[in-house]
Amino acid sequence: MVGQYDHPRLKKMKELKLTMVMTRTFLFIAVLIAVSSCKGKLNHYQLTSPGGNLSVHIELINHSLKYSISSKDQERIRLSSLGIFPDAKVTVLEVSEIEKDTSWKPVWGQQSHIRDYYRELDLNLEINGIPGNLMARAYNDGVAFRFVLAEGDKPKEAFFNCEYNLFEGDMYFFPMGETEPLGPLEFSELNETLQKKEKKRKINVPLVSEQQNGSYVALLESDLYSATGIQSMKLEVGEQKNQIVSVNRVELSEEAWKSPWRIILLGDDHGDLVMNTVPLNLATPSQLKNTDWIKPGKTLWDWRVHGYTAPDGFVYGINTESYKRFIDFAEDKGIEYFLIDDSWYKEVTKGHFEMSDKLNLQEVIDYAEDKKVKLMLYYDRRHGEYGDDELFEYYRSLEMKGIKYGFMGNDVDFTRSAIQKSAENKLLIDFHDGPVPFTGISRTYPNAITREYCHAQQDSRRAFTPESFIKMALINAITGPLDMNNGNFDLTGINAGLREKGPREKNSYFFTVSSEMARTLIIYSGLVCIPDAPEVYEAKSDLFEFIQKMPVGKWDESRIVHSKIDTYITTARRHDQEWFVGSVYNQKGGALEIKLDFLDSDLEYDITFYEDTPETHCKTNPEAYQVRAGKVNKGDVVKAVMAPGGGHSMWIRPH
Repeated sequence: MVGQYDHPRLKKMKELKLTMVMTRTFLFIAVLIAVSSCKGKLNHYQLTSPGGNLSVHIELINHSLKYSISSKDQERIRLSSLGIFPDAKVTVLEVSEIEKDTSWKPVWGQQSHIRDYYRELDLNLEINGIPGNLMARAYNDGVAFRFVLAEGDKPKEAFFNCEYNLFEGDMYFFPMGETEPLGPLEFSELNETLQKKEKKRKINVPLVSEQQNGSYVALLESDLYSATGIQSMKLEVGEQKNQIVSVNRVELSEEAWKSPWRIILLGDDHGDLVMNTVPLNLATPSQLKNTDWIKPGKTLWDWRVHGYTAPDGFVYGINTESYKRFIDFAEDKGIEYFLIDDSWYKEVTKGHFEMSDKLNLQEVIDYAEDKKVKLMLYYDRRHGEYGDDELFEYYRSLEMKGIKYGFMGNDVDFTRSAIQKSAENKLLIDFHDGPVPFTGISRTYPNAITREYCHAQQDSRRAFTPESFIKMALINAITGPLDMNNGNFDLTGINAGLREKGPREKNSYFFTVSSEMARTLIIYSGLVCIPDAPEVYEAKSDLFEFIQKMPVGKWDESRIVHSKIDTYITTARRHDQEWFVGSVYNQKGGALEIKLDFLDSDLEYDITFYEDTPETHCKTNPEAYQVRAGKVNKGDVVKAVMAPGGGHSMWIRPH
């Protein structure tokens, strides 16, 4: 039996036949029938993960649902409440359990195949007389809960409540929009910090807890796509010590309703959380019949280049000649896209863009078509209301391949609609400026190619640090692809203020060119946006080779080899038989030993190193780098030495 139910009056159990799904799916359903008296109702259930390492305990205490989670014989979440209506009387009518083991292929992503292996407990409930279900899933590295309410009469509103009772001594981290993520914070510091913040002490997801035993927990949600009448998950400090809660108001109708999945990810290492596939597995499968038009890739971007003076004296700006230069470089280097940002138009009214007189957009479109470079265009909702239906149709009429959509706000229904409408018009969509995280949406609508759920480089004309980057790579990235705009090479010019859109404060952008390049690999995205001028990349073409060869979004396998919050991260990704490996270190600098145990033992490999030099420093000498070649085999150990704020990358391919 795949689960245990310890009620003494269990009357009967039916075992249903095994069903094969794809290569192998095991389905076991146990139906438990409760006795008629109230005392005889089922009140305790245990769900164990397929590997047996993780268990979920669900109890009905005084007609309220409680749960706890244990892993490797250690409690990870103490007894906590789950509910959908405040102070409701919950009755369990029957219980079933299934086990499924399937796999699926993403349209694009960090892996070419994803295994979906879990056990699920389904509690059929009455909640104040309203029929519903609580679904609990146990993976080997995570747990998820979802409420489902049946069609029929029900209150006009509900409150999806989930408590997380954690432990004394846990340390907390979480994103802070366009600033550095917060943490590490003890619970008392977390509470004190939130009291000073606006927006009623809300915590952005994911909240990551580093527990005293050295393991990690992340709290977030998935499949917001399927849930209507609810905004995205926010967390708060609870009334009890070491308690975190999420309470979301839900607008209901007589139609059936289901909540997003509330997820608790578990990992032995911080990198385990980033590579965890549970959020994707919980998302609704792709809603698109044809995805052949969805092409991940790299894009050049004009916004941070404005004001740059090229070696031939040309000054970049919002004009036709600047954009032709970008397109020429994209064609030459095999860069799939060119993204034109704000100010290609002067004014927006219903159904009409008043074009900028600095730019002949149609000439640029025709030029890009001749060069076989795809174009994307920005749109800022603050500039005027074009009309949502008309907007995406207009972009399609211009033969754009995507839209960078600015200032969506925390509006789930609007964001969902924008994703769907862009898909109907065969447009990729990149959400800018503090979007809804919408974890898992890249499975449901793979045209949702990336989003700026982070502090992008120099964003709001601020700069961030190597420590901030590592935090975002290990915290924000848990929610999915990020549009961070890594890959600046003219660090001296940027710090000297030679760009219109550089940091407000000169000499405040601290990275090395080697770390800038490594970051383009470390941060997972379906659209890697590189923000510097063509001439800058051409001047360092031997270094740019790594970006040029990198097959964005077409990874067969990805893993985080090393990770330590605030200190370092190493990410390795494979496409076919080639590996790309990127590492960065904080402002102290350091060395990491990278064991090449992921290589094939039957092959000898050529390797190119892209790295800092002994003279490199993120503040005093950021553009010093070296490129060298060699040969490696499976099991070899590479010592990646990084300058303060530096980086190290490797391109490994069969000889």
